Amino acid sequence: MKISFFEKYLTLFVLICMGIGLLVGYYLDFIPAFLNQFEVASVNIPIGLLIWLMIYPMMLKVDFTSVKHVGKKPKGLYLTWVVNWLIKPFTMFGIAYLFFYVIFKNIIPIHLQQDYLRGAVLLGAAPCTAMVFVWSSLTRGNPAYTLVQVATNDLIILILFVPIVGLLLGIGGFSVPWATLFLSVFLFVVVPLVAASLTRYYMIKHKGLDYFTTKFIPKFSYVTISGLLLTLILIFSLQVDLILENPLHILLISIPLIIQTFLIFFIAYGGAKLLKLNHEVAAPAGMIGASNFFELAVAVAVALFPLNPGVALATIVGVLVEVPVMLILVKIANKTKHWFKEGEVINEKA
Repeated sequence: MKISFFEKYLTLFVLICMGIGLLVGYYLDFIPAFLNQFEVASVNIPIGLLIWLMIYPMMLKVDFTSVKHVGKKPKGLYLTWVVNWLIKPFTMFGIAYLFFYVIFKNIIPIHLQQDYLRGAVLLGAAPCTAMVFVWSSLTRGNPAYTLVQVATNDLIILILFVPIVGLLLGIGGFSVPWATLFLSVFLFVVVPLVAASLTRYYMIKHKGLDYFTTKFIPKFSYVTISGLLLTLILIFSLQVDLILENPLHILLISIPLIIQTFLIFFIAYGGAKLLKLNHEVAAPAGMIGASNFFELAVAVAVALFPLNPGVALATIVGVLVEVPVMLILVKIANKTKHWFKEGEVINEKA
């Protein structure tokens, strides 16, 4: 697997969508106003449908039957779970709090400090799902082991995402709309996960694995791209006032997010070295924690805080910095491969 043209230039596409969205929101404000009328339980239906178009194809790539291999060389999995769920959400909260409430205290208004912290919390509690396959491939990670890492973390999201987000929002002094939080996870994780799993089972059973991976999944590549681009345009059109009034904030938000990304990578990568893991496990372990499931973060931000556009903006900045930062980490991982021992971890057919 190689990084696609769209993935490689994701930052540029986000900037283009930002510009289009701002133009739509400023000159054609009746469009976002009309679409914003369609809500159910505080969930914007147009944005929800677009996010399903992004998440469903991602879930198709994950073989959840691979979790039966968790007992094979489990140290790498333990490392991933600890970093992703016991360290990453809390370091994200701490770093974001430090920057938004202390370092940028006199630059960012208090209500936006709160919004940006909420957005950072949502990013920190959502480890990467689909893009980690690309990062793993670019670092020559073990594909079978990466699949197990991703599958188990996707299942853990079902259990820990809600309580961790609720806990950190509570620590931040924010009220937690529990019903909407549970509904968001159900709509944007459970539903596409089940739908993708059923599709995967049916297609492999009737068409075969080769057809599924080489013919069926590629059909959704442009669906995912279209869903992401249209979602970003719609969200930016709804946030035109916030962005035009605070253009510097995009840069300010990116600083703690970038620091967090590097920190988590080196915690996981260094932990892998201490555990004497192979590089083909160590590199993906660092990547899955450093990268974010930003589609889920954006979806939950829009659902939980529809009246606080700064929350969604913080998660979108996560999309903006994702690819360039992760490509730097890929280079670091490839140049430090000699730090790790070599050897087979899980058979490629696992």
